[in-house]
Amino acid sequence: MRTIFKKSIFLLLATVLAGAVRAQHDFQTDYFRIHINNKGWITSMKNITVQPNREFSPKDKPSPLLSLYDSKRKQYYQPVKATYAKGNGTLALQYPNGSVATISIQPQQRYFRLVLRSLSPRKGIDAVQWGSIHTNITNLMGEIIGVSRDTSDAVNFAIGLLALNDNTLGGTAETIGDAAPFQYIIHTPDAKRFPLPDSLHEGQVFTLGGNGISDVAFYAHKEPWFRIMYGNAAMVDAKGRISIAYQSRDRTIEREVYFSLIPNMAANTPNHLQVQPLPGVDYIGSSVALWGSPDSTALLDVIQKIVLAEKLPYPTINGKWVKDPSAYVPDAITAGGLYDSIISYTARLGFKTISLYDQGFLRPDRGNAGYIDGRNFEKKPLKLTSGNLSHKEFADIAARQGITIGRTPITNSLAPGTLDASPVPSDSLCYQQKRLLTKGIGATDTIILVDDPKYLEEIASWEGHCANLNMIKIGKELIHYMGVSTTKPYRLLQVQRGYWKTTPAAHAAGDVIYKLQVTVNYGYDGLIPNMELQDEIAAHYADVCAINGLRYYDFDGQEFLFNNGHGYYSAKRFFRKMFEKAERSGVGTIRFTGATLSEGSWHYQSIWNVGGGKNLYDTDTREWGSATSQGKDLRDVTYANFFPVGMGGNFPIKANSKAADYEHVQAISVGVGTTYSLTLNQKDVESCPEKEKIFTVIRTWENARAANAFPRWVKKN
Repeated sequence: MRTIFKKSIFLLLATVLAGAVRAQHDFQTDYFRIHINNKGWITSMKNITVQPNREFSPKDKPSPLLSLYDSKRKQYYQPVKATYAKGNGTLALQYPNGSVATISIQPQQRYFRLVLRSLSPRKGIDAVQWGSIHTNITNLMGEIIGVSRDTSDAVNFAIGLLALNDNTLGGTAETIGDAAPFQYIIHTPDAKRFPLPDSLHEGQVFTLGGNGISDVAFYAHKEPWFRIMYGNAAMVDAKGRISIAYQSRDRTIEREVYFSLIPNMAANTPNHLQVQPLPGVDYIGSSVALWGSPDSTALLDVIQKIVLAEKLPYPTINGKWVKDPSAYVPDAITAGGLYDSIISYTARLGFKTISLYDQGFLRPDRGNAGYIDGRNFEKKPLKLTSGNLSHKEFADIAARQGITIGRTPITNSLAPGTLDASPVPSDSLCYQQKRLLTKGIGATDTIILVDDPKYLEEIASWEGHCANLNMIKIGKELIHYMGVSTTKPYRLLQVQRGYWKTTPAAHAAGDVIYKLQVTVNYGYDGLIPNMELQDEIAAHYADVCAINGLRYYDFDGQEFLFNNGHGYYSAKRFFRKMFEKAERSGVGTIRFTGATLSEGSWHYQSIWNVGGGKNLYDTDTREWGSATSQGKDLRDVTYANFFPVGMGGNFPIKANSKAADYEHVQAISVGVGTTYSLTLNQKDVESCPEKEKIFTVIRTWENARAANAFPRWVKKN
């Protein structure tokens, strides 16, 4: 009896322990089940809404739940053992380098909430990577937000990741500068409809087109298998199968990157950049939502619910989330400089925003404290025949019609003559390299000796390498130079003192020399702020809105947010600071578009109306870009990433404009899910005999869109 009793107790304890600590485990949401094996790898991902359950994990490619990365060694470590404690919902992952990661797994109705709680010992690990999560899906890859989509009626399923905190970024841990290369890769979304030529293979990389300077010329391949990439949160293998990944980095440590957003183009070769350490910004606490659901309902049934549940940014228009297709709405964009009827036009069209594009660039200048028309709004740049108006006066009139106004800034480019650039440059500027002055100089000396010439021969900025922006800062003086001698004593060449109207001054031996990070010329000329100053610039944009009545921005030069080496984190932080200050100021949602779309801006950005004319959508030929492939490329990117497709600043109403053309534009806009900026030049509009018909056509379609009048099958057709 005692022997039997002891055996029973032993078996009972074993059963209890097995339930508390397991080597393998299944996790399930309403739509999705995953299996994590005893090594910490996902070996099964199933759609449980169909019978039999469809498997999406390739048999030959299991997925590591969390990988570790040592950037100095350029080496990944993947888990070799996993132990799950059901009681507290944590998974302990062991790695071959001796590190142990603790991850909490919290299944929700629509997603799994994964959080990295600890990693010890670190052993040189400066980044972690969720995944890569490998799927057998070969259809659409959302490389910005990290989603693998099969949109076919037969499969209709998507698997994705979504960051739940700012320091978790779409992409792989090895991504240089935390912003993926802007390039083409080969991927066909449908091998039967679009079979690859024998000369190409899946995943093959191609550089962009053009000279590397004209952004329109970048778009150079109309073939459907040339897929332009605006991120690397999703990638394809040699079989076209899509994998997704997110990463998080320890930003508290000093590091140097060799970065260019377009590294394969001669005009944009990388620069060496010493990246600013950011205290308190670490990968512990990195968190993602892993989800799987029917693709046709994923956006509003899953992604929107993740955003709301996790309190992620949730900008709205007309009371709806800006990602909701029934909330998509075009904007008005001004031309011609006359504004008598622009508000009336916009209201009649059913649009909600006017972009004052013909007012030129709005440069961030904290020196005006947000008053772009003067402290008493004495400047009146907006011309009406009844009398010119300030931005605030015009915004107040527009607001009575439920319409907002906006401008086109150059994001974080600190232009000459602004408070933080010149004639007294800020001490909070981003620099590429830091050196020491080895011999004191007077205010007129041009012999400047440095302690180390390394990388000083590089022309500043990865973008364009514009010679006129190649400068250093010593104290409060900007100094232009071109090149450095190769033998001791190392001296800067072609020196020009007191650059950008700064004051030449004496500097002592041992003073710090900062080689500054800059933008590009062609009217975008400026210095890049460090992270703290960038935070202030973001808040400044919110102040401009609060003071002048603006609620819209077209952030040209948006890629400059990557120039400090923090990539998508920098973009997230910038827009978060702007939105938070706007919220505190009672501004509410700021609608914005910009020069790019990234994982850093996806949550905040409402639209992406970049470019225009026959590059985006040609109403004459009825094609996505007849002059270049820009229309096709941006359509493919945005559609795959659950974002409204942009048709640019386009379709101006002129004397010969026909209502039938706008029937077509609106049908495409509603069917595909696009927005655009309708160019309105008051003189041209009034010269159009079909003006009234055009207004009626557009307003009718927009009312139907807002009412969500078209079912999915109609849009698909």
